[in-house]
Amino acid sequence: MAWIKYFDASPAFFMAVNGQMAFPNPAAAQEGTRAFAQTIRHIELKWGDDLRVDPLTNEFAVVGVSWREMQVDNTGHSVTQAGYFTGLAEYREGRWQLRDAHWSSPVSSH
Repeated sequence: MAWIKYFDASPAFFMAVNGQMAFPNPAAAQEGTRAFAQTIRHIELKWGDDLRVDPLTNEFAVVGVSWREMQVDNTGHSVTQAGYFTGLAEYREGRWQLRDAHWSSPVSSH
């Protein structure tokens, strides 16, 4: 649920995961995040030491960083994933928020 405050609430927001549109707008992101939170007992997200920030203007920056996440669902099943995150961050109302976000994981070779 903590993620919602980092998502831009304007119609410009979207999130893609592995090349698929996950949330086309902020309402879908809020609804999807709330529904997902009901299924999860614990999440640990660790960002890599390779953060890249490309300032575009005083209000916009592109960010990129590797990540690793461990999730435990309500049944106790654990899943660990890793990948790379990119996004467009916007500074508004005194804080940085993600306006666009894309999470990617390596494609399985199977």
